[in-house]
Amino acid sequence: MKKLMLLAVGISLFAVPSHAQSVDASLSYSYFRLGGSNGTNQNGVSGSLAFNHLWLGIVGDFGVYHATPSGVALNTYTFLFGPRLTLRNPTHINPFVQGLVGGSRLSAAYGGTSAASNQFAFAFGGGVDIGMAPHIALRPQVDYVGLRNSGQTINSTRISLGIVLHL
Repeated sequence: MKKLMLLAVGISLFAVPSHAQSVDASLSYSYFRLGGSNGTNQNGVSGSLAFNHLWLGIVGDFGVYHATPSGVALNTYTFLFGPRLTLRNPTHINPFVQGLVGGSRLSAAYGGTSAASNQFAFAFGGGVDIGMAPHIALRPQVDYVGLRNSGQTINSTRISLGIVLHL
């Protein structure tokens, strides 16, 4: 009987928080400024998957960006993970901030020759989910993205606009 009561208490502890858990999936168009004022403008897509519990979430964020400056095909890939803090409120306008770490891959190709390198990457930023329908939101977002390799950091900016599906 004692084991049965402990099992019931354990199940109830897990059942109560499950009402506040959710999953968000987003897909966005992204403008990516690789480098500072003398950098390269890239366009692409980014997506994220977040597992949320109340105001704290764990995020996986992935992006692919492309540009062709002076005939050179330049691609940037990012894969980042970390926490997201969201202010949830009844107005269906939910701002968030996030800090992510992970990696990136830069590749360049010109005239049949190509090169690529991998970097440590980190990002800080935020945005807002603006409710459009019961489970759909519009998400504008801005992030600083740092790409670090060989003791140097490439400072980059990502501006995104996309759709979020709240599951």
